[in-house]
Amino acid sequence: MTARFSMNTLSSSRPTSRREFLRTTARTVAATAAVGALSRPGYTAENNTIKIALVGCGGRGTGAAGQALSTRGPTQLWALADVFDYKVQGTLNQLQPRFKEQVAVPKERQFVGLQAYKQAIDSLDKGDVVILATAPAFRPIHFEYAVQRGLNAFIEKSFAVDAPGTRRILKAGEAASAKNLKIATGLMSRHSKALEQAVQQIHDGAIGDVITAWAYRMHGPVGYAPKQPGQSELAHQITNYSNFTWLNGSFIVDWLIHNIDVCCWVKNAWPVSVQGMGGRQVRTDNDQLFDHYFAEYTFPDGTRMAAQGRHIANCYDFFGNVVQGTKGCGVLGEGIPNPRLYKGHQQRAEHLLWRYRGEPYDQYQYEHDLFFDAIRNDRPYNEVERSAKSCFAAIMGRMACESGKEITWDEALASNLELAPGLDHLTSLDAPPPIQPGPDGRYPVAQPGKTVVL
Repeated sequence: MTARFSMNTLSSSRPTSRREFLRTTARTVAATAAVGALSRPGYTAENNTIKIALVGCGGRGTGAAGQALSTRGPTQLWALADVFDYKVQGTLNQLQPRFKEQVAVPKERQFVGLQAYKQAIDSLDKGDVVILATAPAFRPIHFEYAVQRGLNAFIEKSFAVDAPGTRRILKAGEAASAKNLKIATGLMSRHSKALEQAVQQIHDGAIGDVITAWAYRMHGPVGYAPKQPGQSELAHQITNYSNFTWLNGSFIVDWLIHNIDVCCWVKNAWPVSVQGMGGRQVRTDNDQLFDHYFAEYTFPDGTRMAAQGRHIANCYDFFGNVVQGTKGCGVLGEGIPNPRLYKGHQQRAEHLLWRYRGEPYDQYQYEHDLFFDAIRNDRPYNEVERSAKSCFAAIMGRMACESGKEITWDEALASNLELAPGLDHLTSLDAPPPIQPGPDGRYPVAQPGKTVVL
């Protein structure tokens, strides 16, 4: 859960040893027991109130703010920031009825615009909490600033969209550790009790040695909002951030990240290379999305991971992981609330080896419980390194699918190609975005064999 690291730990050839893994797991279990025993009383006017600023007032940001306000001990929603004022008002309308005394965001602390994140962060005191939940392209910029200002931070996935952004996240994470700041990340599946138990069973040898791990996210089409009259091009793209690669890193990054993370967790390693394919077969919306991806990764021991993503209507849908070992298999991961392990590779009831039998557990709430408990009790807590690496595994998958090339971890991480150069200096919604529609009004879409990603 917690680790100090330096930039020389980025090489995929240095996976965590089993001894290190067990030591980390023991710490996690201890923290879990401590937090799990705590109740979450309502707000009381104590002098140890933690002020919270939310940067990015979409659905996930609003949800994260509600979870932060539900942790043990006094908390107060202090500031809100978003590119759009209607998003700020939407968050207030959702949270004020639920947390009446805890929501104290007067008009002067409702910040709007591309620089609103600075105003929200500057309104806090050192040791307070900022929740960063904007489109992923902005995450490295906002996280760097939060660390500079001495704030604890919850940073939602995804954490970057390219290699330069990943390096910035890792460097800021290292600086956060040096300042004893607590950093939680939005890979909430790592705090699912069901998934923790399933992964522990696999690490204990229940299905033998893991030989393949599959990450799936297949469902209906990602939505798209047509450009509105009078709307600037940049505002249109930010409104549809899931549809533009410079903003969300692609479908394989922002939508498959959880189950790619689970594969790496199960293997306790990072991939050394990846090749893949993808394209835009049936989608007609005017955006940059591939509607299908398939990335095949290789781990240091030669075993494989595959990430399969598709968002096309009227097709076979599945959201989860399938892990195959030398003695059995498992169905687990994000999208699978009750993980199961089987003897052999046929997923039949008579072959059931293990299944989660505990009560349903809110992993979204639990990740905030752990985070705020670490702040209040000054426990080391920094999830940046492993989360950034899982995100980067997804990023290099996107690079392979878009280019049609086999790409190694080390060459991908060394890339200086930015999807949105100059993003730090973007101050107005009237500014031109990093990509523009062509003469036909269509946006450029990656073409395997032609697109350059390194």
